[in-house]
Amino acid sequence: MNFGQAALIGLACGFLWGIGCSLAILYSIFLGGYRKGVEDSLADVKPERYRRALERIEARRAEAEAKAKK
Repeated sequence: MNFGQAALIGLACGFLWGIGCSLAILYSIFLGGYRKGVEDSLADVKPERYRRALERIEARRAEAEAKAKK
């Protein structure tokens, strides 16, 4: 096997390994955020950040409903 072929195989395997690891990290970050969101939504006393986000969502929905009625 020539050096060029081995280098290409090594590059391809390294690239695929790197992409796989990156996707695993991104998924774990996403899953952690999702768990935290569910945990916050079930809490008796809602965090300030949760309340602000909920207000923004409700405002967007009201705005969309107002546009739909026109």
